[in-house]
Amino acid sequence: MSTATDTAVTTSVVVDVPQARAFTVFTDEIGTWWDPDHHLLPEGAELAGMVFEPRVGGHVIDVLKDGRQSRWARVLAYDPPERVVFSWDINVRWEIETDLDRTSEVEVRFIAEAPDRTRVELEHRNLDRHGDGWEQMRDAVGSDGGWPSGVQRYADALR
Repeated sequence: MSTATDTAVTTSVVVDVPQARAFTVFTDEIGTWWDPDHHLLPEGAELAGMVFEPRVGGHVIDVLKDGRQSRWARVLAYDPPERVVFSWDINVRWEIETDLDRTSEVEVRFIAEAPDRTRVELEHRNLDRHGDGWEQMRDAVGSDGGWPSGVQRYADALR
């Protein structure tokens, strides 16, 4: 299920794993489920993997096979196994945004419904901070190819 408001996109999924496992796969194992076509790579570069630095002040990083790194998000809150918040440092042209006032944020909550069942709720908010054309960003991350498919890939990785 996915919904969009004026400045946010939300989606959720229920997974049949404990809360701590749901959190770990989303963060530490992000490279196992993230869409390989959803990276900001320089022309001709190949992705070696992804890193989610598990601390406030850490980053989400695409690591290239030649050793270069692309830091495209900052970890704003890290509260295992219940919640993580990271910035979306990507502009409306799908390039790294260096003006931190022009970035949005993604909050993911992991809610234990039973010992082996977790509701995962994702909210990508403050999309209007991206400035002119922010509606295109909202529409892209809220589309079937955006967070809804990303969250489904994540759920599939937990099976």
